[in-house]
Amino acid sequence: MFSDRTDWKLALNRFTQAQREAALAGAELLDLTVSNPTRAELYYDTDLILGSLASPRSMDYDPQPKGLLSARQAVASYYREEHELYQLDPEDVILTTSTSEGYSYVFRLLCNPGDELLVPKPSYPLFDFLAELQDVKLAPYPLIYDHGWQVDFPSLYKAVNHRTRGVVVVHPNNPTGSYAGESERASLNAFCSEYNLSLIVDEVFLDYSLDGTRRPTFAGSEETLTFTLSGLSKISCLPQMKLSWIVAGGIRKQDALDRLEVIADTYLSVNAPIQWAAPTLLGQRKQVQSLLLDRARMNLEELDRQLSKQKPCTRLDVEGGWYAVLRVPATQPDEELAISLMREQGVLVHPGHFYDFAMDGYLVVSLITPPVRFRQGIARVLEHFES
Repeated sequence: MFSDRTDWKLALNRFTQAQREAALAGAELLDLTVSNPTRAELYYDTDLILGSLASPRSMDYDPQPKGLLSARQAVASYYREEHELYQLDPEDVILTTSTSEGYSYVFRLLCNPGDELLVPKPSYPLFDFLAELQDVKLAPYPLIYDHGWQVDFPSLYKAVNHRTRGVVVVHPNNPTGSYAGESERASLNAFCSEYNLSLIVDEVFLDYSLDGTRRPTFAGSEETLTFTLSGLSKISCLPQMKLSWIVAGGIRKQDALDRLEVIADTYLSVNAPIQWAAPTLLGQRKQVQSLLLDRARMNLEELDRQLSKQKPCTRLDVEGGWYAVLRVPATQPDEELAISLMREQGVLVHPGHFYDFAMDGYLVVSLITPPVRFRQGIARVLEHFES
């Protein structure tokens, strides 16, 4: 009755089952996995945000496939103000409701059923589901850690074949927090040019550089066909305000935009109130980003302070984003360890295998956790290994 593409294992994994059991038992957990900024005790200008959705213009239906021009101009203004990308044309922007939808558009644009995309490992586990729904296959290429994270280019060259259509880059990666540096960008562009591939770049965490150094965007790239994805969810810390975008650039850009416009016109998914509110919602990023960055830096300092007082655990280098990766003794599978921490210490962390780490011995914690909770939770995690 159902398609093969939805033949997923729907049973809860052991970690999620243990989490539900703890909730049913009324256990109070220190949650170090916070990913939703609206529940991270940050200040929002509620009147400004809600007021921006009340435009009378929302009563008119103006179905522009790429999205309303004013909203696309707001996106272009963001890149001009934050990333000095003055030449970005709003006509190169396609609005979507989410980056997940943006991925789906691009996967459909580039791939026939059975074609492949190269994706980083470790990274966020969303890609598997998106690829299956679009009948696309994924081939991982590893990020290796040696005094920082790097793309393993020899493995990238081994993974490419005649069915490969593009390379996915997460800039900065989630959860490793590693940006693609200048030499890596050049090598990625050269690789894609050599094999006639496209770059698909997820930049949702781009603005969250922990050392304050602005990292360059891939948007506006001219060297190879590039699709840059981002949105309000992370930029303005508003995941409930469903507005994201694709910026197309590089060779055959116009051909890509023409086809994407037809795909977008088929769905017309972005609603009018959000589009009219886009300038305001993007503008308020300046306040909330500074609050969130202060929080992340404070928690990172606290993490380092506590790590310095013990030996079993260390953290891996992180450049940006909202997460930190802990290297811990691999005495048991990561999922078992995370369950033990939940049941014995009352702390919720993510096991590394959720993000396709190649081996055990990794935990992932959120740097946007409220500070008191973060301090107490990390103390309990480290106590587990000391005991």
